[in-house]
Amino acid sequence: MALIHCNFFSEVLKLSTSMYVILPQRTQNQIGMQGTVKKDKHPTLYLLHGLSDDHTIWLRRTSIERYVANLGLAVVMPEVHRSFYTDMVNGYNYWTFISEELPEIARSFFPLSDKREDNFVAGLSMGGYGAFKLALSKPYKFSAAASLSGALDMNVERLLDGPLSLREFNNIFGGIESLRGSENDLFKLVEDVSKLDERPKLYQCCGTEDFLYQENQNFLKKAKEYGLDITYEEGPGAHEWSYWDQQIQRVLEWLPLEKSME
Repeated sequence: MALIHCNFFSEVLKLSTSMYVILPQRTQNQIGMQGTVKKDKHPTLYLLHGLSDDHTIWLRRTSIERYVANLGLAVVMPEVHRSFYTDMVNGYNYWTFISEELPEIARSFFPLSDKREDNFVAGLSMGGYGAFKLALSKPYKFSAAASLSGALDMNVERLLDGPLSLREFNNIFGGIESLRGSENDLFKLVEDVSKLDERPKLYQCCGTEDFLYQENQNFLKKAKEYGLDITYEEGPGAHEWSYWDQQIQRVLEWLPLEKSME
């Protein structure tokens, strides 16, 4: 594998930012692992961080590089700060950046496939929200998405009790009235994508001791009600890396990579 720390300028954000990129490499003489390349243009997983993290976190907290070595899968890990993957009311246009600009920039730098069947997105907590938002909003771009302990229901009271202040929430979304029924409301996006012929496959997991467990149950009920193709798993675990390190391996097993490699 090649691991690249890429610093670049975003025209959308009007600032310099960073991403880590893992690229497949065919190898035979590495001790302990073997790399695989199965396409000229690599299938790609956009792997999103949580609220208190950055683009380095998946590499620091998991063995993601080792997990993907034999899959022929590129991994792009961008930086979005505490934006909730949103064009913030008071802040930066991180939704436009992550959904439009980043894939184009990444493909201009690296041999990444632009085919729908080759593009996937996953994330944890805030990144789980971002992953489902991307796939539900852009089902013609992403064939599959995974949320690990995602903030999927956007229960404002729960968020304000913990990781977000009211001021920060309002700076991002403009208030609860502006969030409900908008492009930032995953429940609305579920309803919208259910009317389309092209829908992404979804994988959702959450630990039973996670403070977002009920919010995940609420989203699961909504997705099933509208007939989405969703795989759900739960088990012992809290909002912590020991759970996410285990579950990202389950996500990689679930991804429809065989079709993308044909």
